[in-house]
Amino acid sequence: MTEEQKINKLKMHSPDLSQDNIAKIRELFPGCVTEARDEATGKLRLAVDFDQLRQELSDHIVEGPQERYRLDWPGKREALALANTPVAKTLRPSRNESVAFDTTQNLFIEGDNLEVLKLLQETYLGQVKLIYIDPPYNTGNEFIYVDDFSTKAEEYLLQSSQADAEGNRLVANRLTNGRYHSDWLNMLYPRLKLARNLLANDGLIFISIDDHELHNLQKIGIEVFGEDNFVGLITRATGTPTGGGFDGLTNMVDYIVVFRRSPEAVLNGLEFQEEDAAIYNEEDERGRYLTRSLRRTGGEDRREDRPSMYYGVEAPDGTLVYPIGPGGYESRWICGRDRFDEMERNGLVQWKKIDRDNGPEWHPYQKFYLEGRQKRPSNLWTGVEGNKKGTRQIRECFDGEKVFDSPKPVGLLQRIVQIATNKDSLVMDFFSGSATTAHAVMLQNKTDGGCRSHIQIQLPEPTPEESAARTAGYSTIADVGKERIRRAGNTMFDGECHPDWNRDVGFRVLKVDTSNMKDVFYRPDEMKQSDLLDMVDNVKEDRTAEDLLFQVLVDWGVDLTLPIRRETVQGKTVFFVDDNALVACFETGVTEELVKELAKREPLRVVFRDNGFVSDAVKINVEQIFRQLSPTTEVKSL
Repeated sequence: MTEEQKINKLKMHSPDLSQDNIAKIRELFPGCVTEARDEATGKLRLAVDFDQLRQELSDHIVEGPQERYRLDWPGKREALALANTPVAKTLRPSRNESVAFDTTQNLFIEGDNLEVLKLLQETYLGQVKLIYIDPPYNTGNEFIYVDDFSTKAEEYLLQSSQADAEGNRLVANRLTNGRYHSDWLNMLYPRLKLARNLLANDGLIFISIDDHELHNLQKIGIEVFGEDNFVGLITRATGTPTGGGFDGLTNMVDYIVVFRRSPEAVLNGLEFQEEDAAIYNEEDERGRYLTRSLRRTGGEDRREDRPSMYYGVEAPDGTLVYPIGPGGYESRWICGRDRFDEMERNGLVQWKKIDRDNGPEWHPYQKFYLEGRQKRPSNLWTGVEGNKKGTRQIRECFDGEKVFDSPKPVGLLQRIVQIATNKDSLVMDFFSGSATTAHAVMLQNKTDGGCRSHIQIQLPEPTPEESAARTAGYSTIADVGKERIRRAGNTMFDGECHPDWNRDVGFRVLKVDTSNMKDVFYRPDEMKQSDLLDMVDNVKEDRTAEDLLFQVLVDWGVDLTLPIRRETVQGKTVFFVDDNALVACFETGVTEELVKELAKREPLRVVFRDNGFVSDAVKINVEQIFRQLSPTTEVKSL
């Protein structure tokens, strides 16, 4: 088979972000990128001439490193390299743990969130409207993720395709640790870098934190998202006093740091609650309204400040009224004459008689109607549910058992969903915990008829021995989260539901695992002659056809929630993803007749098993058959 006749093979690992980033630099500064031979593999790779790049970005001769404002800590460069290193893992479906697997638009992904974020880079690049995370606060009593910085990229890629002991992914980060802050920063920094790639241009990320790492979180957030994309810091009343004592302040708040992907992101307004609407204390046939004086008050309220806004307007009794301030000075209206006339035509001006020392005087007021009005969200949240409510909610969900410590209240997450999403948005939480975010998304959809979808990501962290969760049969935090979604979903149909709600309370469970491909797929240089017979099939024996399908979806960047249909064609099982978006056959004995029949359906993409063809002649002819019958189809093998 010639090079031209070979079917392109899927790479079966997450994107090499360092090479992608270098390619982007080359587009801007071609002279700063060259090719260099990798010492470990001997292959040519793109490399940056950093001295030349520094010179390109300077208007004077650069002779050495320049001092600049930034946050540094031990391990920062390794953390950045880790974010860019590809991972040879896959996502395996678990139908028996899913709800409505074939129809739901929601995902629950079980695994290390760093690996998952890498695996989702192509599929959900620029697709997520809202990311909410509640990472470890680094109080000295919690566990944090520990990632391996000790190996080169090639070694990490090889290691990542081996079995992974999840129990070793978390370690306690004690206050006595000399790298206390650094370890926390090294954990969060690469995850935020990857999360930024997934955000849509109008996307937002909300990060819960307390005062232990607030200052560091804001600094790395500014580095990742840019200072101009810092939206604000929300202070939230928790309702639960923690810490303090005679030597310190009792803590009754925590914080939510908000960043945006770009200036396209805009927060939604909030509907007025009855306590907020009490000021709308007048009513007419159009509804409730409040009034505000049309005379300017406060600063710059004099005629000389805005001469064009000093004019006479006719009162109901025909008298001409001018804006006069206290003591008799000439003031001004809040708008020009044209705008005043427009408001009067639209019925938005109300005249009232005001008692003065020399008798009643007419004065104009502007009417503001309650209907359709929203209030802007502030940075002080005192009216949302506190932490005790979150604990009560999860107890109610689990028949009175406290299966999770310190869950966030659903109302808090629902408020975030309200101000940061549209009705069709994708929401992600990659520190999912007890899955409060999923609960809030379902509740908001039920309330406003939205069709938001969500992706929950959670490490299968073991629940503590003899805990309520372990006693109830939940061996991992991920198990608690999945059961929370099932139970919350079952209650969603109680009470009033919006008629436009699609009632999707399901979720498709996917689990991070070692690659479906045998190790020699990644390191053929280490294959021995005695291994040749074993390597005739490069797929591991315990993997199913659906396992292979999801690895293809990840590798090709195809939506992981698309509907999947099995069909028997020419006696072989064929998967059709979203009808003709992707067609896959992983059986052996594929004939030319089967290839032709699939080509006649003109799929967008098609994939076969590399050793699945009945003969080498059929394998050679696959590309030609599709070129003739369906020239736009992309053909690959694994």
